Amino acid sequence: MNNQFEPDEDIINLTEQREAEEDVGRNPTGNPTMGDVINRRFSRRGFLGGSLAVTAIATTVSPLALMIADEARAEGTSAFSFTEVEAGVDETHHVAEGYDADVLLRWGDKIFADSPEFDPTNQTPESQLRQFGYNNDYVGFIPLDGADDHGLLVVNHEYTNAELMFPNWATIVTETVEKDGVSKTVEKVKNGALTRDIVDIEMAAHGGTVIEIRKQDGKWAPVLDSSMNRRLHVGTEMMLTGPAAGHDRLKTNADPTGTKVLGTLNNCAGGVTPWGTWLMAEENFHGYFIGELPEGHREAESYKRYGAPAGWYNWGQHHDRFDVAKEPNEPNRFGWVVEVDPMDPNSVPKKRTALGRMKHEGAESVLNKDGRVVFYSGDDERFDYVYKFVTAATYNPDDRSANMDLLDDGTLYVARFNEDGTVDWMPLVHGEGPLTETNGFASQADVVIEARRAGDLLGATKMDRPEDVQPNPKTGKVYCMLTNNTRRKEGDENPANPRAGNAFGHIVEITETDGDFASTRSTWEILLKCGDPSVAEVGASFSSATSINGWFGMPDNCAIDTEGRLWVSTDGNSGKKTGRTDGLWAVDTEGDARATSKLFFRVPVGAEMCGPLFDPTGETVFLAVQHPGDEGLATYEQPATRWPDFRDDMPVRPAVVAVTKQGGGKIGIA
Repeated sequence: MNNQFEPDEDIINLTEQREAEEDVGRNPTGNPTMGDVINRRFSRRGFLGGSLAVTAIATTVSPLALMIADEARAEGTSAFSFTEVEAGVDETHHVAEGYDADVLLRWGDKIFADSPEFDPTNQTPESQLRQFGYNNDYVGFIPLDGADDHGLLVVNHEYTNAELMFPNWATIVTETVEKDGVSKTVEKVKNGALTRDIVDIEMAAHGGTVIEIRKQDGKWAPVLDSSMNRRLHVGTEMMLTGPAAGHDRLKTNADPTGTKVLGTLNNCAGGVTPWGTWLMAEENFHGYFIGELPEGHREAESYKRYGAPAGWYNWGQHHDRFDVAKEPNEPNRFGWVVEVDPMDPNSVPKKRTALGRMKHEGAESVLNKDGRVVFYSGDDERFDYVYKFVTAATYNPDDRSANMDLLDDGTLYVARFNEDGTVDWMPLVHGEGPLTETNGFASQADVVIEARRAGDLLGATKMDRPEDVQPNPKTGKVYCMLTNNTRRKEGDENPANPRAGNAFGHIVEITETDGDFASTRSTWEILLKCGDPSVAEVGASFSSATSINGWFGMPDNCAIDTEGRLWVSTDGNSGKKTGRTDGLWAVDTEGDARATSKLFFRVPVGAEMCGPLFDPTGETVFLAVQHPGDEGLATYEQPATRWPDFRDDMPVRPAVVAVTKQGGGKIGIA
C-alpha cells in the first residue's frame, strides 16, 4: 500500500501485494497444524457421515458405497430455492433471477443532509469525514422502534486503495527485472508520493459509518437528516477498557494514562451484540506502522509475532504515532474489538481488551442458554488460531444499560482441535498452566496483549487462515471459514487435505456440546473442502448435486439467515485463479443435500464479497462489494471496471448493495 515496499515482479497490483504480505504465517511454534490433526484423525476413522471427498475416503470405503452415498446426496432436497447465477468474470454484478440488487451506499455518498457532494477530483479530509468511507466490509443492522423496516445500518471501512482513489497518483510503468539469471520486461503499478493531504483523506476513509435507513415501497434508502448518523475514523477518540487498560505497555506520549486512543483501523468483519451495540474487529493493524523499535525494547519479540511494523502505509511520515521509533507502544493500542453504541452518536467507543489482541476477523455472538453471551473470532493469518470469549455475567433483556460493560469481564478461550474429533477450548487466564510470570506474563494484561503467544504456549491448533466464525443459534453448531494456506509445505498432503499449498480453503463445522456455546469441550467435522471438484488433485468435497456454477474457493465471511441456513461469501476468486469472481453462495448443511452449494450473487471484476447480513425478516440481504476494479494493472484512470456508476468522470467505488425478492418474500425460499 505504499511506495516503500518493492513487490515481487510477479505481483502486478496492490491487492496482491497486500495479500502476499499480510498472511505470511508468523507462528514459530511446533503446535500441530489443522492439516496434521485432520491427517491423524481421518487416516484412522475414514468415512464420516458422507461429508468427505472421495479422495479422502477411497482407501476405507468401497467404490460402490461411495457411488451410492453420492447419489443420495445428489437426490437430496436443498433448503434453498432460487435459479443459480452463472459463474464468470465481467465488469458488473449479477444476482439470481427474480431478485433486485440495489446499490444503497457508495464510497463518497452523503451520510448527512449537509454533506458535500462527492467530487473525486477535489477530495479533502473534511469532506470524507461527512461521506461514506472506503472499502466497506462488515455490515450490521439494529432495528429502530421495534420495526423490521427501519433501523441503523453499521458498516466497517477496512482499508484504502490509494491507486484507485486519487486521480493522476498511480501510473503503469514498464521495468526490466532479472530473476535466476533471466531478464524479462514487466509492467507494474507505481505509486505517487503520499502527501499529508492524501494520508489524511485515507485516515478519514477508514473506520466506520452509522446511518439510519428505512424501507419504503420495498426499497431501502438512507435517512440523511437522522440525528444518529455518524462517521468513525482514525481520529475518533476511544477508550481502552478491560484488563489491559492503563497498563504501561499501552502508554504513549500522547496518552500517559494508557486508557485513551485515537481511532480504529483495518476494521474487517464484526458483529452486533444482543443489546444492540456494534463490534468492529481490528484486523491487520501491523501494516500501518513504520520505523524500528529502540534497541532492546521489550516489545521486539511481541511485535515480531504480529508482523509489526509492516509499513504498508507511510502514515508515520506525517503522524509520529505510526512510527514505532517515536511511539513504540502505539501498535499495542490496536488489534482489539471495538464496541460502539450506535444509538448514541456522542458515545465514546470502547476497545474491549478482555477479548484479546490479534488480527481479529469478526466478533459474532450468540446468546447462550444460561444467559451468558459467547463471541467467536478467527485470527486471520496462516497458522493462527480460533478463539471464543464467554461473558462472566448474563445478558439482561429488560435493562440495556446493565449489559453495556459485559465485555470487560469474562474468559477468553483458544481452540485445540483433537484428532479424535473433539475440540478443547483452553482458557487464556493468567496464572493457569504456562501463562505465568516465568513465561513473561505478569498479569492478565500481558495475556491479552500477547494473546497469540499465550495460544502458542497452550498448544492451540495452527489453522489455515481462520476468518469468520459464525454460531448458528438454531442448531448449536459453529462454522469456521478457513480461507487458504498456500504456505503449507510439500509433504503435508493427507487424505482430508490432499493439497500442498492449500489454495482454496475449507470450512470446519463445530458442534457445541448439548447446544451449550460456553462448553469447553466440543466436536468438529469438515463441512467442505473448497475448490474445483472436477480437478481430482484439488480434492474438493462438494456434493455431486453442486453445479459447475456452485463450487467456490477461499471462503471468507458467512451468515446464518432467519431459517438457520448457511450463506458463504468469498475472497480471492478471480479470472486467473478460478475463472470466476467472488460472490455469495448458499450452502446446505443438513440432510442428504449436505455440502451442496449454489451461487446466488457475484461481484464485478476485482472485487471481494463482504457482509453478508440478513435483515430480521429474512427478506433483505445486505452485501458489501469491496475493492471492485482491483484486478491486474489497476489505477484510478484504468480500473478493471467503473462499477457501480459506469461513468467516465467517476472512479470505481466500493458499495453496499441491498438484495430483495421481486414482489417480496424471504431470500432463497420459493
